[in-house]
Amino acid sequence: MIVLKFGGTSVGSVENFKKVASIVQDCKENKIVVLSAMSGVTNTLVSISDLLRASNRSEALQKIDALNEKYVSVAKDLLESDEGFYKAQIILKKHHQILKSVSEEVFTAQNEKIVMAQGELVSTNLFQLYLEELALESALLSALDFMFIDQHGEPKSALIKDRISKVLANHQVTTFITQGFICRNEANQIDNLNRGGSDYSASLIGAAVNASQIQIWTDIDGMHNNDPRYVDQTFSVQELSFDEAAELAYFGAKILHPQSIIPAQESNIPVLLKNTFKPESAGTLIHNKAKVQKIRAIAAKDSITAIKIKSYRMLMAYGFIKKIFEVFEEHKTSIDMITTSEVAVSLTIDDTSKLHEITNELQAFGNIEVDSDLSIICIAGDLSQNKKGVTSAIFDGLRNIPIRMISYGGSNYNLSFLVKTTDKIAVLNILNEGLFKEVALEEEIQA
Repeated sequence: MIVLKFGGTSVGSVENFKKVASIVQDCKENKIVVLSAMSGVTNTLVSISDLLRASNRSEALQKIDALNEKYVSVAKDLLESDEGFYKAQIILKKHHQILKSVSEEVFTAQNEKIVMAQGELVSTNLFQLYLEELALESALLSALDFMFIDQHGEPKSALIKDRISKVLANHQVTTFITQGFICRNEANQIDNLNRGGSDYSASLIGAAVNASQIQIWTDIDGMHNNDPRYVDQTFSVQELSFDEAAELAYFGAKILHPQSIIPAQESNIPVLLKNTFKPESAGTLIHNKAKVQKIRAIAAKDSITAIKIKSYRMLMAYGFIKKIFEVFEEHKTSIDMITTSEVAVSLTIDDTSKLHEITNELQAFGNIEVDSDLSIICIAGDLSQNKKGVTSAIFDGLRNIPIRMISYGGSNYNLSFLVKTTDKIAVLNILNEGLFKEVALEEEIQA
């Protein structure tokens, strides 16, 4: 059994639905296909939720109706048979009515979860109807029958494994279709794994069925060595270790959700990143047997804020940093980077929703400085501290770039530093030239 997950752009149009179906047909193994909502739909559902929360029902209904018209248009173009289109209309009417019903009630957090679930439910239903027209034997499974989270939002892996095995046993087919992102919570209510959660769904499902491989299909050729939006002559990385992939995903590589590979890593299931629009490309394989390579790839994470706490009370004191961390824990704000000296602590966050409260509490510990509009540059690879020449190749080219913080030594797979966002593109290009020029030439020759 393998798991194939397709993101929003992969099912963003009629043409793309057909590309996905072709990939599914070409895969001869038993498989579970995990789909996201169609491209743009999740953002529309977020907008509808915001309008309903603000009691702007009339504008919300306009968006609900427009979304339904979009679905009907897609179904009409996708499904050639009258029977298939008739079935689609029944399904779409049901989901349209769900959204309209929610708009008539007092809008609650639970109503928002119901609204957000509709995107994946519609895309999987349309895809299943299309496979039926192709005479491909498949079964549509509701993720709400087997995906569960606890009161902390963490997946209940044992329950997922038990439930999905029972659901699969009810069907005698080799292809299963299900939704990413959505699940049920402790109260058995509709919930979700947060934005980007379809990758996480695929990984959890792969672990639950002991899949031989998990494939994540997007719109680029695997994980690139640098950000192709800002850097020319990037190339797809052939393989990564799980640790390298985790660092890159967390620090800005958009192709992969940061949490998604954890279940796969724990179950030692290889993850293959592929391009829906260039299925012939090799993509990137993430596995535990990746060959050692000094520098593998670079990623950048924007919208970073740095906080510096300076206090001479830190000098020779114990428990000081613990108290600082407790402030962030109290406000449920995670820390990306941290550096310390005898009298100061500098750290970064990407969630500034509680910045005012955090800085107010930190005033009790010393002088506080806050800098914003910063970016973290993450360099991933085999960066073991006992190897010579690793850092010199990185910093020689950056002698004219002001570096706000450096984090090195916490992991053998990551060196990160903080720069002004206005310097980010220059830094990415300098590093690309210094670290990957020879590799890029080799890739070009091979191509």
